[in-house]
Amino acid sequence: MTVNMTKGQAISLQKADGGTLTAVRMGLGWQAAKRRGLFGSRTREIDLDASAVLFADKQPVDVVFFRHLQSDDGSVKHTGDNLVGGAGQGGDDESILVDLQRVPVHIDQIVFTVNSFTGQTFQEVENAFCRIVDETNGQELARYTLAGGGQYTAQIMAKVSRVGGGWQMTALGTPANGRTFQDLMPAILPHL
Repeated sequence: MTVNMTKGQAISLQKADGGTLTAVRMGLGWQAAKRRGLFGSRTREIDLDASAVLFADKQPVDVVFFRHLQSDDGSVKHTGDNLVGGAGQGGDDESILVDLQRVPVHIDQIVFTVNSFTGQTFQEVENAFCRIVDETNGQELARYTLAGGGQYTAQIMAKVSRVGGGWQMTALGTPANGRTFQDLMPAILPHL
């Protein structure tokens, strides 16, 4: 059963049977919004990028994004860059896989961001979402839908944090501006 998350909502990333999740996938999907013009409607290609910033005690120690597809320890992997979105017709256009058992113990938070590398605002994006999937069985655990519109080019989507012996996901949904994860660091820090 999927939990449709709202901004700021946190859920535990544990299996329904009480077991601990071992691997999750953060999926990102989107489509370019149709624009009405003199000659009908058309879409413009939009390059959104998913990134995962790994933190230890509120300090960034690694990042996974389209130019660095795997964390240095191999526990977090990006499946590749999608330059236009909509490829999955509602499915994931970019994914980041997290092997929770392999994440080094000093990593206490992983923050997922999305940014418009080509600089379009989220007014030009529709059907955008972030979801967490149990990678062992493909079950969607949580979905956060990006509410449309806005004069911003990025969003701090969600984070997973160590809580006791397990992990918890928090939907953040904080608008920001920037073309890369580096541009978003000042906006990420208050969420740690």
